[in-house]
Amino acid sequence: MSTPSGPADDLSAITRERRKLLNLAYRLLGSLAEAEDVVQETYARWYALTPRQRDAIDSPGAWLTTVAGRVCLDLLGSARARRERYVGAWVPEPLPSRTEWVSGRWGTPADPADPADRVTLDESVSMAFLVVLESMTPAERVAFVLHDVFRYSFAEVAEIVGRTPAACRQLASSARRRVRAARPPAPPAADRAGLVRSFRQAWEAQDIDGLIGLLAPDATATGDGGGLATAALHPVEGAEQIARFFVDRARAVPGVTLQECAVNGQPGLMARKDGVTVSVLAFDVAGDRITRIWAVLNPDKLRPWTTA
Repeated sequence: MSTPSGPADDLSAITRERRKLLNLAYRLLGSLAEAEDVVQETYARWYALTPRQRDAIDSPGAWLTTVAGRVCLDLLGSARARRERYVGAWVPEPLPSRTEWVSGRWGTPADPADPADRVTLDESVSMAFLVVLESMTPAERVAFVLHDVFRYSFAEVAEIVGRTPAACRQLASSARRRVRAARPPAPPAADRAGLVRSFRQAWEAQDIDGLIGLLAPDATATGDGGGLATAALHPVEGAEQIARFFVDRARAVPGVTLQECAVNGQPGLMARKDGVTVSVLAFDVAGDRITRIWAVLNPDKLRPWTTA
């Protein structure tokens, strides 16, 4: 487990942990807003310690990670109850097309400030990956993300999850099987981008047959409006049904422009109307067909996209 160097009261060393904590919390919770809250809570608990208590901690980085992991574990337990009351389907919060989230805005690796507040985009934040994580128990999710994504040992994971290393190994193994079963090998990025571009063109042309040809016969489209925007309350299933649904939406809401972009580091689409982002679409692809579409319309989840 990586730890900051220097004494426990070294502010710069403690601050350098923010990036890791934010990356961990977003992958565990699927919500940037909640991840930021977790990081704030973790640091609040650190500074609530007395100087003597902080000096007694051999590894401040390990302490911060343990606290953040436990806060996330508690939130994941309560999130299931909250999502049962959620209006319609719940989809993880999408991250915009720019390379990284930086101090409340979007930046690039070349950003001269190079702050610690950053969510790095890679395969472990793709929408498909986060959706699979949602199917796991809180303990499975924490054990899997800490071990398989962040490379913590099972002894370290056990301290956070509150179980034995052997039990954490079993949790991660179970989670790994879920990921393998739910995620077939993805085609090259260029092929995925080409499919998304073709989907945009067929959608703009209101070409039902063209859309059907791009979708797997058993494709699924899930919308997340959260009761704040119009969205189908249940997933739309089947290529023809999805194609007709999207064409009907295009006819019902004229004046929407579609823009190709990256969503959580993968090819996606952004729908804008009157200069406002009203929907973000993420895609999953197998072979040469689109298998899943996630459309986030909840404005609370689109706040990072207002300046994207």
